[in-house]
Amino acid sequence: MSNPDIPLHTIAPKSRSRAGYAPLTDQHNDNPQVDDRTPEETNMHTAALRSAATARTTARGFGRSKGKGKQREQYADESDEEAALLLGHVERGADGDPGGDDDGDIGSEGQSSTRLRRLEGSQVSRRSSPLSRAGSKGRGDKSRTIPFRPPEKLQSRFPPNIVRNQKYNIFTFFPVVLYEQFKFFFNLYFLLVALSQFVPALKIGFIITYVAPLAFVLCVTMGKEAYDDYKRNLRDREANSQKYLILVPPPPHKRAHVRSSESTTLFDVADPELQGQSHSHPDPGPHTRSVPSSSLKVGDLVLLEKNDRVPSDMVLLRTSDPSGTCFIRTDQLDGETDWKARVAVSATQGLKGGEREVMMLEGEVYADAPIKDIHNFIGTITVHSTSDSTHGNFTPSVEPLSAENMLWANTVLAAGSAVGFVVYTGSETRAVMNTSHPETKVGLLDLEINRLAKILCAVTFALSVVLVALNGFRGLWYIYVFRFLILFSSIIPISLRVNLDMGKTVYAQQIMSDSEIPGTIVRTSTLPEELGRIEYLLSDKTGTLTQNEMEMKKLHMGTISYGYDSMDEVAHQLAMAFGAEQGARSGSIATGAQLATRGRRDMSSRLRDVVLSLALCHNVTPVPNDDGTITYQASSPDEVAIVKWTESVGLTLIARDRTSITLQTPTGSSLNYDILELFPFTSESKRMSIVVREAHTGDILFLQKGADVVMARIVLKNDWLEEETGNMAREGLRTLVVGRKRLTAQHYAAFKQRHHEASVKTEGRNEAMAAAVSDYLERDLELLGLTGVEDKLQDEVKSSLELLRNAGIKIWMLTGDKIETARCIAISTKLVARNQYIHEVAKLKTSDQVRDELEFLQSKLDCCLVIDGESLQLCLNLYKNEFIEITTKLSAVVACRCSPTQKADVARLIRQYTKKRVCCIGDGGNDVSMIQAADVGVGIVGKEGKQASLAADFSVTQFSYLTKLLMWHGRNSYRRSAKLAQFVIHRGLIISVMQAVFSAIFYFAPIALYQGWLMIGYATIYTMAPVFSLVLDTDVNEDLALIYPELYKELTKGRALSYKTFFQWLMISVYQGAAIMLVSLVLFETEFLNIVSISFTSLVLNELIMVALEITTWHTYMVISEVVTLFFYVISIAFLPEYFDLEFVVSTRFAWKVAVIVAISALPLYVIKLIRSRITPTVSSKLL
Repeated sequence: MSNPDIPLHTIAPKSRSRAGYAPLTDQHNDNPQVDDRTPEETNMHTAALRSAATARTTARGFGRSKGKGKQREQYADESDEEAALLLGHVERGADGDPGGDDDGDIGSEGQSSTRLRRLEGSQVSRRSSPLSRAGSKGRGDKSRTIPFRPPEKLQSRFPPNIVRNQKYNIFTFFPVVLYEQFKFFFNLYFLLVALSQFVPALKIGFIITYVAPLAFVLCVTMGKEAYDDYKRNLRDREANSQKYLILVPPPPHKRAHVRSSESTTLFDVADPELQGQSHSHPDPGPHTRSVPSSSLKVGDLVLLEKNDRVPSDMVLLRTSDPSGTCFIRTDQLDGETDWKARVAVSATQGLKGGEREVMMLEGEVYADAPIKDIHNFIGTITVHSTSDSTHGNFTPSVEPLSAENMLWANTVLAAGSAVGFVVYTGSETRAVMNTSHPETKVGLLDLEINRLAKILCAVTFALSVVLVALNGFRGLWYIYVFRFLILFSSIIPISLRVNLDMGKTVYAQQIMSDSEIPGTIVRTSTLPEELGRIEYLLSDKTGTLTQNEMEMKKLHMGTISYGYDSMDEVAHQLAMAFGAEQGARSGSIATGAQLATRGRRDMSSRLRDVVLSLALCHNVTPVPNDDGTITYQASSPDEVAIVKWTESVGLTLIARDRTSITLQTPTGSSLNYDILELFPFTSESKRMSIVVREAHTGDILFLQKGADVVMARIVLKNDWLEEETGNMAREGLRTLVVGRKRLTAQHYAAFKQRHHEASVKTEGRNEAMAAAVSDYLERDLELLGLTGVEDKLQDEVKSSLELLRNAGIKIWMLTGDKIETARCIAISTKLVARNQYIHEVAKLKTSDQVRDELEFLQSKLDCCLVIDGESLQLCLNLYKNEFIEITTKLSAVVACRCSPTQKADVARLIRQYTKKRVCCIGDGGNDVSMIQAADVGVGIVGKEGKQASLAADFSVTQFSYLTKLLMWHGRNSYRRSAKLAQFVIHRGLIISVMQAVFSAIFYFAPIALYQGWLMIGYATIYTMAPVFSLVLDTDVNEDLALIYPELYKELTKGRALSYKTFFQWLMISVYQGAAIMLVSLVLFETEFLNIVSISFTSLVLNELIMVALEITTWHTYMVISEVVTLFFYVISIAFLPEYFDLEFVVSTRFAWKVAVIVAISALPLYVIKLIRSRITPTVSSKLL
């Protein structure tokens, strides 16, 4: 039969399920076709189907054989069962079942095999999902195989794509918040006291006086938590309801047309008549549906446009760029501000039918179990070729997937449009898995006050028992003990926590509104006091002490070195080299004069080689701006600095995509190179390399640049590299070694094959790929040169470090850089004093070496230690305690080649061993773990992004702001909070002492001295404002605090709040409480009402005077608070006739009695304070 006689049929049945699979029967077919084949034809057809099914399952087994062993066994065991199962369906259709195809001719082998493929897809892939194969895989394995257009049953096995940052839901809110509050001893104590008032025998005064303060504190806290969680809920709802377009199979009435138009693409029919038929219907384009982000499921195909945030982890199938690349912004994921290139899967990028053909593709994606690592991904995509479908031979093509094929959730598509295949959703996305919830940091001051509260509780209990014992344990003595406990409950004032929290808010506001440290943000408002007690500062180097602004300063080529001032000579030599090369191409004959300059030309050609290598070996992309200028985008500022330098000497990068690089020479001509391979820089490999082929000559070059420690063993032996690397490092330059190797086509082909075999492994893939590169490429490279890039210091770093060191803070520099560079930065930043000895410890291998080094350090504690990461790890593993004990005594320590984990470990060790406050400061994503491990984490908003700033407790814009943050704000916060806490405790103690004296005199009866409004008013309106005004007190002005950092050193000893000061205040409270009560009783009037009015007025006046005595520097608010509070008290007397006899209060008797009582209670303290200031003045008072 000739080609034109073949009827052209649609490949797919008209009716299709949502997932895109053919229904097995069609009961509503209006025009069933009668199968008029003979039984022999039917049998032949069945045999063909059986062979096709076997081939198909075998092929799928091959496609998945790259996966795990259990999966291979599964396919091998199931092949016969699948073939029989599938044939059962098809044979039923062939026997005249109403499930026959709409278009008839079910005997057409192409259509039968297509139906077979559809059926097999819907059943086999369903069973091939790791989650459904309980028999062969454990439930814990979360790796997955997802077919295109998966059934809903498979999709429902994976987590919903819901963003949830809420801490609570409607059921957990109250239990969790209440637990968080009552785990503090303070609040638990008050809860028990308040509950006791519901027991009639223990009831004293009004219940509201006990319940109201606690209820107020809880309501404020719960309201704040509820509001914060509501805001989180709104953000979550906004993120979850964001609309995205997903590709869906075309509706049934259009599918025939779509398939017709596809048939030429899929079957490559050359006949013009067929082509005419196939294109008679216009291309309808892909069918899309808009769905909210929360409705996305694994296996969905999502269409993303420019500036769309990626809603889930997905494999990049297609991009609008023909090369298959797109750029994403990852600042929300890893904190880095540069754009990252991502590459589409070549099998799907190359489809001619666009998104429409991607939608109808047959295939599956295998993805490993979800992990946190955003730099690694292992998976494969298997595309079942449709070109041979007419013969039933399905040869799958398997392509490896890596992190560069992935779009992680929470990244943003920076340009163009893209189609992604969802593989991880919701809690399995990398973004959610990397969202750590660090432990809540609690300040040392809060812990100290909690300890004091326990002491006060013991005092209260002891006092209660003593009073009952003095009464001879008469009657229901245990009830009396409890009643006394309740009477003395004001010893532990509930207002203390309120006052301290309000104080922290004031400190945070003062820090953020300080015009001298603009851009400073307080992210953890519970820690301002910690800033005043720092004794160890752990700092990153790059971007923290230095600006992360790179500039190429030096190029060394073994026999000649070019400095910053001789770069015009480089440009001249380069122009000569390219000019001579152009002349040689045009065939000019060398003259005697030209031959005479051959020596110089050799230097020019060597310079050309090294500059060309630097211009090619990088990961920089030129991005045109709207104004016509070019911006270089790269993940490393070093690379941008080098590419800018090559531009300045005449070799300009003008275009770059995934497959090619175009350079412009000094003569104006273009050099085109094809990129064959690219191996990016990693912190483990410490090098990056590229394989390029020159478009004009076809020469293949392997170019590599990296750290000297790894490049020294890769390049050919030489006698200058180590020495010159050391020289540049001493100048503070960052060094990179550049090497080159020419490859033959055969050598490259052998490497390519070995590398591809390694790349499709799902286990040990990275190691196998690295081995291939090492064996074939990284051998005997020609050493071209050594570059030196300068990293400029941050503003005022030298003076800041000197100030911090004078304040008694020991500074450690933890960096990933090499020993030489770190040592140089330590000297240039004045971290090391001018004539201080620097002791280097590197490449330690044995415990004896470690012990010897520690013994030396023990005898020389005034030196600066410089240690590398390897030796540091050995010290920590073998002699952890000894190492920390010795190094914490040193004035400065520099640790080089540190991993992020090592940085965090060092911070934790110093905290655990010394019990001192540790502050960590950094600017990059690699500093986050260190910042979170510290007592106080400070993040710098730097060139590496905002990740460190967002994870920190305090965010600053430059290192020098740290001095004012610690010396001024930290010092004030700690001093004020210590004074405030002790004063609030004193305020509670004095009224309890008065109660104890009153009860002792009146036959040890547990009767309240003050009830109702007086108790509420005393802790709030009558004393709160003056006491709280202590948060504005300063002992020295700002300039003195920064000129004399030794003042800070005095504070780190923790003397502002200690057991000594606490017991001093305890004694003051006992004296004043007893004095006021006893003198009031001595001046006892005939009525009990008068003793209440006399003693309470004396108490309030005494507290106002005590506040005035504690203030060092008066502030306007302090004066106002004292005057207004006194005014309020006088006015309120008129409205409280049940407590105050107005006639008596306005009499002179009342006035002189109150004056005598206040003089007896307050005057001695004033005299003592005056004498102490003369005999033992404070350090700060000496400066005033």
